Amino acid sequence: MRSFRQVDVFSAEPMRGNPVAVVHDADGLTDAQMRAFAHWTNLSETTFLLTPTDPGADYRVRIFTPDAELPFAGHPTLGTAHAWLEAGGAPASDGVVVQECGAGLVTVRRGDRLAFEAPPLVRSGPVSEEDLDRIVQALRIGRDEVLDSAWIDNGPGWVGVLLASADAVLALEPAWHEFAGMDIGVVGPRAGGETACEVRAFCPGLGVTEDPVTGSLNAGIGQWLAGGALPVSYVAAQGAAIGRDGRVHVSRVGEAVWVGGDTVSRIVGDVDLGD
Repeated sequence: MRSFRQVDVFSAEPMRGNPVAVVHDADGLTDAQMRAFAHWTNLSETTFLLTPTDPGADYRVRIFTPDAELPFAGHPTLGTAHAWLEAGGAPASDGVVVQECGAGLVTVRRGDRLAFEAPPLVRSGPVSEEDLDRIVQALRIGRDEVLDSAWIDNGPGWVGVLLASADAVLALEPAWHEFAGMDIGVVGPRAGGETACEVRAFCPGLGVTEDPVTGSLNAGIGQWLAGGALPVSYVAAQGAAIGRDGRVHVSRVGEAVWVGGDTVSRIVGDVDLGD
C-alpha cells in the first residue's frame, strides 16, 4: 500500500479544475505498474513521486497520461508539488520547491498559490503551411479565422492557434479523426471581465480528447503571447466547454513566465498497486 492523493488543480471550487492522481513513495514500482495504474485512473495525468537523482531537486516525478509518459506537464507539476508539501515534504530552499522530471529541473514558487516557471520550449517558431492546413481541418475552421499560430512545445507537443475571440474558441467542434497525432492549443482574447482569454486543449494523441485545464499549454501560450496579444500578467479561463471552470494565472517577469493556480486535495488515502 502507498499513500495516494487526488488533487484538484486550477480551481478552488470542488470538481471544477483538473484532477491529478499522485502516488507517493513510488521508487519500487516498475514502468509497467505505473503505466497500468495511469491507464486505470483514466485521468489526463497520473504522477509518481520518487527519490531525486539530481542533488538540486527536492523530489523526482514521472508523469503519465492514460497512454504515454510525458517529460513535463503543468497541472501535474502543481498537483504533485502540493501533494509532496502536504505529506510533509521539506524543501531545501525557502519559498520554492524544485522538481526533477524528464524535462530537467522545474522551479515551483510558493505563495498565495503555487506557480511553476515555464521550462524552455523544445520546439518553437512558425507553423508550416502544410501543418496549418491540417490544423484548420482538425478544428473545422477557415484559414482566415487563424490570427496567428506557432509551435509552443515544452514537452507534450503543443502547437498554438490564436483566434479572434473567446467566443470563437468556445464554439469549436473539432473533427477528431483529422488530428493524426497533433496536440493543438487554441486561445482567444476576451474583452473585459475576470479573465483575459479562453483556452482549449485538444490532445487525442496523448489519450485525452480535450484536457480540462492545462498548465503546459498555458505556459507555452504565455511564452508566445504574454506582453503582446495578451497582457504581461493575466488570468486564463479553461474548461467551460466540458463543464469545468479552471483559472490559470500567468505572468511574465523579465524572460521568465510563471504559471500558477489553486490546488486542493480532494481524495487522500492509500492505494494498492498489487506489488
